[in-house]
Amino acid sequence: MIKNDDFYTQIRIVSMNSSGTQMQAIIVLAELDAELDEIRQELGDLPDQVKAVEDDARRKSTDLDETQQQLDDIHESRSRAAIALQELQDREAKYTEQQFNVRNNREFDAITTELEAIKAERARIGEEQRSSGVLEENLRALLGERQRLLDDAKAYLNIKERELTDHSKEHGERHKHILAERREALSALQTSAVEEYERIRAFHADAAVAVRRNSCAGCFSKVPPQKVVEIRNHQDKIYFCEHCGRILYTTSE
Repeated sequence: MIKNDDFYTQIRIVSMNSSGTQMQAIIVLAELDAELDEIRQELGDLPDQVKAVEDDARRKSTDLDETQQQLDDIHESRSRAAIALQELQDREAKYTEQQFNVRNNREFDAITTELEAIKAERARIGEEQRSSGVLEENLRALLGERQRLLDDAKAYLNIKERELTDHSKEHGERHKHILAERREALSALQTSAVEEYERIRAFHADAAVAVRRNSCAGCFSKVPPQKVVEIRNHQDKIYFCEHCGRILYTTSE
């Protein structure tokens, strides 16, 4: 929307008192929305960037937690295995001692069978321990890498959050003031006018535009001279561009 500062200042003053017309309130609303759009444009996609970095940091934190949980599970499993090995060792010592006090071959064979089973179980647990040792080593390396990635993501997030905070502070008061004025402009409009304005704005950011040189400033289509006169002389009515549907108004230029 092309601005004429004196014109818009006068329109704001008029529309903010009881004598303001619907058209004047719409003009102010359009000006305020243009300013809000400018603020959003200055922020750009920074809010989306912050959210994306937050999501990335959250995923990396989850990956780190999962790796740590795997390590914890291995430690618990190794602790149980150590207890089991100690129990097997005690049983093996007991049966070995009993071998020298057997009364017959049947008892000897039974003890021998028990000892073989114990040795097989010890071998199995030992193999699992060796495998889990390799896995633990790999997981520790992975844990370190994932911790580094998380630290980098958090550092980048801090940078983006500070950047967003700085931008928000820069525009905070201006944004707050514009929103207050926008609420005033909306309160001066009939519900039907607000709905029409918002409907147009869904298609065109500049829902209300000036007629310049007998043309719509939005789509540059010609506006019949008679209609320009009507727009200028009937500020209590709302006129639309026949081509793009934008609300039209005239300025003092």
